[in-house]
Amino acid sequence: MAKTPRFTAQGTTTDADGSGEEPQKHPVDQGMPPLKLFTTGLQHVAAMYAGVVAPPLVIGAAVGLSVTELTFLTGASLFMAGIATLLQTLGVWKIGARLPFVNGVTFATVAPMLAINKSEGPEDALPVIFGATMVAAAIGFVVAPFFSKLVRFFPPVVTGSVITLIGISLMPVAFNWAQGGNDKDPDYGDFNNIGMAGLTLLIVLLLRRFTSGFLKQIAVLLGLLVGTLIAIPVGITDFTALKEADVVGFPTPFHFGAPQFAVAAIISMCVVMLVSMTESTADMLALGEIVDRPADEKTIAAGLRADTAGSFVSPFFNGFMCSAFAQNIGLVAMTRIRSRFVVAAGGGILIVMGLCPIAAALIASVPQPVLGGAGVVLFGSVAASGIQTLQKAGLDKDNNVLIVGTSLAVGVIPIAAPEFYHAFPESAKIILDSGISTGCVTAVLLNLVFNHVGRGRRDEETVTHPMEPGEGIPHQKVASANS
Repeated sequence: MAKTPRFTAQGTTTDADGSGEEPQKHPVDQGMPPLKLFTTGLQHVAAMYAGVVAPPLVIGAAVGLSVTELTFLTGASLFMAGIATLLQTLGVWKIGARLPFVNGVTFATVAPMLAINKSEGPEDALPVIFGATMVAAAIGFVVAPFFSKLVRFFPPVVTGSVITLIGISLMPVAFNWAQGGNDKDPDYGDFNNIGMAGLTLLIVLLLRRFTSGFLKQIAVLLGLLVGTLIAIPVGITDFTALKEADVVGFPTPFHFGAPQFAVAAIISMCVVMLVSMTESTADMLALGEIVDRPADEKTIAAGLRADTAGSFVSPFFNGFMCSAFAQNIGLVAMTRIRSRFVVAAGGGILIVMGLCPIAAALIASVPQPVLGGAGVVLFGSVAASGIQTLQKAGLDKDNNVLIVGTSLAVGVIPIAAPEFYHAFPESAKIILDSGISTGCVTAVLLNLVFNHVGRGRRDEETVTHPMEPGEGIPHQKVASANS
């Protein structure tokens, strides 16, 4: 009779009888052939490239950098994204979740960095931003183990809601890419752009449906490649960056000046760090569910240390705050390739791109509409994973339906009504404009109120776990209580 392997907390397996013979590695810890490792890692880079380069491009333009300096700043962000990704996937000491987790510049920092530029002026903006990032990251590294204890407040009803929100919140990114990526462009949203996005989506779906094995696993990468080739005669592919890029370049430490430390900027970045840690916690829980290695308190603490350590080192090489990239969770969910070494290979590719601007320019040549078509599949897969998690949450109970419904509603406010919080202070909008953060906080608080607080007084309700919903109050007992 065949034995059913069971994974242990260490990632190996034991036989069903507990003999522990011939332990197997968890899929997260399994390696892959070099070619497959490279192509699947490149697929992760293609999925997150636009998100990495967007913040430096926005900030660089705001402070008035030249094209050369802007290229340098973008290369620095790619280089540090690779370093942070290796730190997260491979790990050092108690740093790194050791999950297939991509790290890069978080877009949550853009608004406060623009505010710092406005208050400090273009000449001092980058040094002040770098100094504030270093202080916020150091504080985040210290509080990471305490912050990770919040994991007990994330049962399936919470994690499912948050995972679903991650997917929904990323959809506008895909739709923006599909229209061209720049709403000031006269061709934004025209037929060619949306048509290319739709064609790329169709190519990815057909590859997923009619191929198998390795080709099926790299369907997104192939879709991006084919879509880019088709986009050339359509006229929406721009190879200008490729022509102007240098072959070799290195992010010189403190290229824009030594870090400066301004109290207001530090406070602002500390708030962003807390938001980033909240989102990273939610992302780790989501990824843990998808790869069948639930993220426990120890894993989350190690992952947050990697985020904050990467963010601390980043300013030395002219980079910004680093955090988890939710869009790559969708790629893991869709391809079912769970090996963390695949993402580590992607981290290596990012480092090469940071040191070789011409390589970065090659990836940058993928048109935004093509990325948008692939993004629909990737981000939709995240939302679908959240719905799968919610199936374990006991939605036959009214309390859990209220938790899910309310947290999703609060989380989609920044998407459905972008100006909803326009009258709030800028510091508050840093948090409120992140649907993932507000939805996560809402789900945690409502879970506490409905499924935890006062449960000792509801002796008729069975609670199987301190933070999980009970089985509900039997009708006959309710009737007797009301009589």
